[in-house]
Amino acid sequence: MSDTQTTAGDWPRPYWSANDEHAVLLFFIFGAFDKDLRIPAARHGSKGLPEGIELFRYPRETLEQWEGYPLHGALGEMLRQDHPTAFEAAQAAPEVLSVRGRLADASSLDYLRDTLGVIAGLMDIGGVAVADPQILSLFDGEGWRERFIVEGGAPPRSHVLILCNPDTDAGGDTAWVRTRGMRKFGRPDVSIRGVPGKQTDAAGELCLRLVEMQAMGAQFSDGQELEIDGLPTALKARRAGSLEDPHFNNTHVRFDWPV
Repeated sequence: MSDTQTTAGDWPRPYWSANDEHAVLLFFIFGAFDKDLRIPAARHGSKGLPEGIELFRYPRETLEQWEGYPLHGALGEMLRQDHPTAFEAAQAAPEVLSVRGRLADASSLDYLRDTLGVIAGLMDIGGVAVADPQILSLFDGEGWRERFIVEGGAPPRSHVLILCNPDTDAGGDTAWVRTRGMRKFGRPDVSIRGVPGKQTDAAGELCLRLVEMQAMGAQFSDGQELEIDGLPTALKARRAGSLEDPHFNNTHVRFDWPV
C-alpha cells in the first residue's frame, strides 16, 4: 500500500512516563483513488500506518448512510462554513477513506507522524479534502500539507482547536476557554472556567502551553497545583468528564481562573 520507505526523524516525548492511556485518531479523506492504492507516504517522512491504525475504503454513497458521516448534521454545516471549497469537493468525491484506530500511549509521537504522512500521500494520489472531526476542521490538500507536513513536525497547537465561549456557569463577563483534539495524544483536553473577558488571550496562551506539555507526555494529577507567572494564586487541576462529553469528545482537566 505504500512506496519505498525513507528514514524519518523521531518525534520524542521528553515528559512521558508509562501509563494506561490510549490515543485515538480519526480522519476522513475524500477523493477518487486507483483500485490498487500505492501511497507515497515515504516522501512525507512516514513509515506507513502504525499498528493499531487502519484504513477503510467506502463508496461515498455507502458512507453517507452512516449516522456519523462528517458532512451531515451540525458538524457538516460547521465544515461547510469552515472551508466551502473543500466541502464542495468532498461532496462531489466518489470515495471516502477512513483512517482510524486506537493505540496504547507511547514514548514518542511517531505514530502521529506516520499517520499524517500517509494522509498527505493520499492527497497526492486522488484526495481532494480531509475532515478531522476531532478538531471540527476540513482541509484541502495544500492546507493539510501547510499545517501538518512541516520540517521537524507540526507543533502540538496545530493538532488541537482552542474554543472560547461565554461561561454561563460562572456568570458575569467571564469566558470558558477550552481545547478539542487531545485524544490524538492520549491526554485529556484542557478546560479553563471563569476567565474575565479581558484575560481570554492570556487563558488561550495558557491552554496552548498546557497542550504542549501534555503532547510531550506530561500528565496532570487530580488536585495538582500549577504556579503560573502573572496569576495571583496557583491553578488546581481537576480531572473530569468522560469520552462521551460532547464539548470535548474526551475527558478533560479543569482549571478555575483565580478571582
